[in-house]
Amino acid sequence: MELFRALAVLAEPPTDESLRLADALDLGALPGADEYTQLFVFELYPYASVYLGPEGMLGGEARDRISGFWRALEQTPPVESDHLSVMLAFYARLIDLEQASDGAPRESWRNTRRAFLWEHIVSWLPVYLAKLAGIAPPFYKKWGETLMTALLEEASAVGASHSLSIHLRQQMELIDPRYYPVDDFLQSVLTPIRSGMIITRADLTAIARRLGLSLRMGERKFILKVLLEQDAAGLFSWLAKEAEVWMERHRSNLSTLGDVARAWEQKSVDAATLLNELDATAK
Repeated sequence: MELFRALAVLAEPPTDESLRLADALDLGALPGADEYTQLFVFELYPYASVYLGPEGMLGGEARDRISGFWRALEQTPPVESDHLSVMLAFYARLIDLEQASDGAPRESWRNTRRAFLWEHIVSWLPVYLAKLAGIAPPFYKKWGETLMTALLEEASAVGASHSLSIHLRQQMELIDPRYYPVDDFLQSVLTPIRSGMIITRADLTAIARRLGLSLRMGERKFILKVLLEQDAAGLFSWLAKEAEVWMERHRSNLSTLGDVARAWEQKSVDAATLLNELDATAK
């Protein structure tokens, strides 16, 4: 599908081709490289492994699973097989292969297309796009809305998966700092598949200002630790409320994404429960 190819290109730094596609999709004026960098490099990395991996980091087991899908089709995966642009382009290729086939091969490619969509794209992208909608400049906000619409249409067109993505079947939750190292807790807060939420640098800057705390720039985990040391109760309270906001976001997708949205909702419910306990203890 050409729409997915076009949206894939727009997930990369702006080029002349991006300008042409932006016009074709009526997304408005194409932003400069600085806006792209601010959104996709400093705030929301467009890599599935960050949102599906147990440590919230690039690469690792989550990327290996995506690469394994390529290998199962006897294709060599690219180095960054979990980059959003690569994944969307690959999905478009699967659509082409299905539409170019007949009979049993066509059905086989359709099953492959469905599997990749639900296993490796729907398992994280709606969550990512929900966050993007709240912080992106107008062009990328409209890009995200277009992608989300296309994603939901595809999910409906190919039908639901018969099983929940292996990424979401793993039992990964927020780490309790009362029993485990604080650094492990902080990393789990920043790991979407454990906390059920995405927390950006912009979020941490906003909460620091709201609590009237000094903020030293650095990696998110470092910033979070500084905030914890200055006002544990205030931070726990904010995190608990943020988890509750994410609960509602996930619930809004239950009718369209079913078990995927339910799995993410449960993660945020569990996170909110723990964070409210920590807040009560810290006061």
